[in-house]
Amino acid sequence: MQHPKPISLFLLFFFVFITTTHFSAQTATAKSTIEPCSNSDSCSALLGYTLYTDLKVSEVASLFQIDPIALLTANSIDISYPDVENRILPSQLFLKVPISCSCVDGIRKSVSTHYKTRPSDTLAGIADSIYAGLVSADQIKEANSIQDPSVLDVGETLVVPLPCTCFNGTDNALPAIYLSYVVKDVDTLTGIAARYTTTISDLMNVNAMGSTAIKAGDILAVPLPACASRFPRYASDSGLMVPNGSYAIVASHCVQCSCGPANLNLYCMPASLAVSCSSMQCRGSNLMLGNVTQQQSSAGCNVTSCSYGGYVNDTIITTLSTSLQPRCPGQQQFPALIAPPTTVTRDATFASAPAPSPQGYAGGNIGPNTVPTTGSMPGGFPAANGPVGSASGSDACSLGIPHLGRSLFTASFALFMVVKLML
Repeated sequence: MQHPKPISLFLLFFFVFITTTHFSAQTATAKSTIEPCSNSDSCSALLGYTLYTDLKVSEVASLFQIDPIALLTANSIDISYPDVENRILPSQLFLKVPISCSCVDGIRKSVSTHYKTRPSDTLAGIADSIYAGLVSADQIKEANSIQDPSVLDVGETLVVPLPCTCFNGTDNALPAIYLSYVVKDVDTLTGIAARYTTTISDLMNVNAMGSTAIKAGDILAVPLPACASRFPRYASDSGLMVPNGSYAIVASHCVQCSCGPANLNLYCMPASLAVSCSSMQCRGSNLMLGNVTQQQSSAGCNVTSCSYGGYVNDTIITTLSTSLQPRCPGQQQFPALIAPPTTVTRDATFASAPAPSPQGYAGGNIGPNTVPTTGSMPGGFPAANGPVGSASGSDACSLGIPHLGRSLFTASFALFMVVKLML
């Protein structure tokens, strides 16, 4: 029997080195955009969340401790459907989750979400599956001062720190709300920019990126155009921002505010859920909240409107204003509504939330009962059973699984050739 040649041993060592180096690159820790802060204020923000299984609307809302109606309106889902909070949403559906973004320990994050552990839960499972990669196992461990992550008591309540950014509620000097988006293995920066109607350079500036390279598990801050309120600071809904193409229900479910599609002017009117509400009539007129009158004259168009001014001490504040405009405004347009989704489409040109409609629609049952997902592209990789990627170093090997499969094949073939040379 022949002994391995020295050159073959060298090749074997070289192969092991290259393979180890390659897999170290594959397991690199995912990146997340962090915004330093020094004050105690907060802002409205959004999380890009992919359902890990079929869940009721109320169950998704419970995961983040938010109002189910807020979840529906943030995604332009029609709330007039019977028992809408108990509608079942399909696995792998992508949703925008509205949260409050605070300043904690000098950085922006949301710490209002709590999770009660169940049998067989692990920190990695909670982070990667249940919260879809928006948090890492290490971050949950640190936030809860967990000494031994392998031992979790059933029924234990954990703080789940979630990523968010404010950036003064603006992007390029225009009102904006920021979405924390977990990069999928099929994503490119170009595709994300196109999907959210922004530019590659804007995404790079916001996220302080030196190149366009992104990988699965990275969390990007994506600016979305929004309508900003000008309510007084003492109003309970002060600082309200509504992303373009969506709605918000405020004032104890009495007032509905919408943004777009034609402009970034916040428009508020009585909500369909309104039952027991304070007066919505503008003092000194017969106009109700949302009413607008216009009268054409030789000097222009006299416009009188009854607008929403915030919710203060259980009272809806209304403001009567009159202005002379060059021409009379057209009929108010509203973002399109969709039915509660029942399936997930596989569309390369998906949008993570309904896009503003040029025709607009307020209420009723319109549009298909499907919305696109972040799961796959036609002819590409199928949607995973759970989120791909983790910000946890210990679980980072789940990043880039499709590429990992091809790497294993290549490595196996190379090993075969080395062994053949040795024989």
